[in-house]
Amino acid sequence: MTDYLLDTCAAIWISQGDPWREPAASELPENTEHGAQLFVSPITAWEVGMLVAKGRMALALDPDLWFQRFCDLPGVTAAAMPPTVLVASTTLPDQPPGDPADRILIATARASGYVLVTRDEKILDYGARGNVQVLAC
Repeated sequence: MTDYLLDTCAAIWISQGDPWREPAASELPENTEHGAQLFVSPITAWEVGMLVAKGRMALALDPDLWFQRFCDLPGVTAAAMPPTVLVASTTLPDQPPGDPADRILIATARASGYVLVTRDEKILDYGARGNVQVLAC
């Protein structure tokens, strides 16, 4: 069974009840009903905190509490972020996106065999070149 890693924007959209785009709109509900899990990286907590600190996102909760509650949603689990993944994010093959958080998400997906759920064109292009499994949302 394939498990999925949500990029930060995907996690934010889920928390806000925004609709998925295809193919994720069909694939995710079907696969999670059959046991697939959704993972969210601790780097998402950092990115959400940065968005709030820069005034680019408003939350009713502290970002740390937002992340904890997101991880408490049914079927959502916090992904591991060991030092080996952080180091792997610095040596990704080909020409990976330059954003460090994106690189950490990619390295996490590669290390754990997750499909990375995203709308980020740079990540989708990187996946299309065979460097990471991706699912457009």
